[in-house]
Amino acid sequence: MKTIDQLLAEGVTGQRVFVRADLNVPLDGTTITDDGRIRAVQPTVAKLAEAGARVVVASHLGRPKGAPDPAFSLAPAAARLGELLGTDVAFATDTVGESARSVVTGLADGQVAVIENLRFNPGETSKDDAERGAFADELAALADVYVGDGFGAVHRKHASVYDLPARLPHAAGQLIATEVGVLKKLTEDVARPYVVVLGGAKVSDKLGVIDHLLEKADRILIGGGMAYTFLKAQGHEVGISLLQEDQIPAVKEYLTRAEAKGVEFVLPVDVLVAPEFPDLKTKAPAHPTVVAADAIPADEEGLDIGPETRKLYASKLADAATVFWNGPMGVFEHPDYAEGTKAVAQALVESPAFSVVGGGDSAAAVRILGFDEKAFGHISTGGGASLEYLEGKTLPGLAALED
Repeated sequence: MKTIDQLLAEGVTGQRVFVRADLNVPLDGTTITDDGRIRAVQPTVAKLAEAGARVVVASHLGRPKGAPDPAFSLAPAAARLGELLGTDVAFATDTVGESARSVVTGLADGQVAVIENLRFNPGETSKDDAERGAFADELAALADVYVGDGFGAVHRKHASVYDLPARLPHAAGQLIATEVGVLKKLTEDVARPYVVVLGGAKVSDKLGVIDHLLEKADRILIGGGMAYTFLKAQGHEVGISLLQEDQIPAVKEYLTRAEAKGVEFVLPVDVLVAPEFPDLKTKAPAHPTVVAADAIPADEEGLDIGPETRKLYASKLADAATVFWNGPMGVFEHPDYAEGTKAVAQALVESPAFSVVGGGDSAAAVRILGFDEKAFGHISTGGGASLEYLEGKTLPGLAALED
C-alpha cells in the first residue's frame, strides 16, 4: 500500500488529487455538532495542498436515497474544512455534473474544493457493478490521482471507495495509515492484559467482533442496550429494556465459550432504570432509580450502568495493557444517563494502557463529555470499519489501495 509520503516524494504539483474523505459529521440543521472527522482528514488535505496539488475532496454524509437532499448537503463540512485549513475551499453543488467540472477546472495549484455528497448519485452505493463502475468513471474524469483517507467508509464496497482506486494511481492518506497501524496493535502481538469494552444499542452489531475477540481478549466488559440481551440470556427479567430475543441463543453460546477459554465476561451488576426513554431534546430531568441487574422491574427499562458497575468496570480496566472500547454504556446524550460512559472514559484516561476508542458513538461521547482526546491512545474515525477489521474481514476500501 503506497503511502501519501511516497506519493508526495514523487511530486503532485499541478495534479488533481481526489481525496476520498469521511466528512460524515453529525448535524443539527446546518450546524456541525462534532467536527472530529473533518479534523482527522485535515492533515492529509493540508499536505497535498502545500505540495501544490489541486485537491478535490469527496465524501458521503448520512443516508440520502440516491438523489439530492438539502438536509444532507456537505456545504457545512466544506466551510468547516476551510476554517481548519485557514483558506477558502470551493464547493461544487453536484458530484460529477457541471458544477463539479467547473469547480475542479478552476482550481489552481495548492487550492482545495469539496464536491457535493457522493450519495446524491445512486451509482455510489449501487450493488450493480456496472452502475457503480459508470459513476466511478465519471469521478475518475475529475482527477489524476486518488488518495483514500475515509477510514469510516473503507468497509463499504462503494464506487468512490472500491471502484475508483482501480481507475487511478492511488495511495493511502495519513489517516488511513494511522488507523491501520493502530488496529494492528489490537490484532498482532497484543500487549496483555487485553480488555475489550463493548456497548451500544444492538448486540447483533457486535456478534462478529465478539466471536473473533473470544480468541484474543483476556476480558470483555458489556454495557449499553446490548447488555440486556446478555442479562436475559442469564435468565434475568429485563423489563421493557432494549432486547433482541433472536440473539439469545448466540449470546448463550458466547458466554459458554468464554468460560471454556478462560475469557472473563463481565456484565452489569446494577443499572439505572426508568419507566420511559428520556427526552433528548429538552434534557428534562429523568429521575432514574438504581436497581440490581437481576431485579429490573417488569415495567421499566435499563438506560445506563449503575454506580457499582462503574466501580467494577474501572477496576477491570485498571491493570490493562491494551483496551479497545466501542459503544457507550448508556444514553449518554442525556445527563442523567451519562455517568456510565463517563466512568469508562475516565478509567481509560487514568490507565497506562494503550487505549483505542473505536469510533462511532464512543468517539462522539468522549468529545461531548469534555475529555481531552490526547488522553487516549487513539480515537478512531470509523466504528463499523474498526469492528469489521477486528472481525478479521477484508475491507474493500483497504483492499483497493493495495498495489
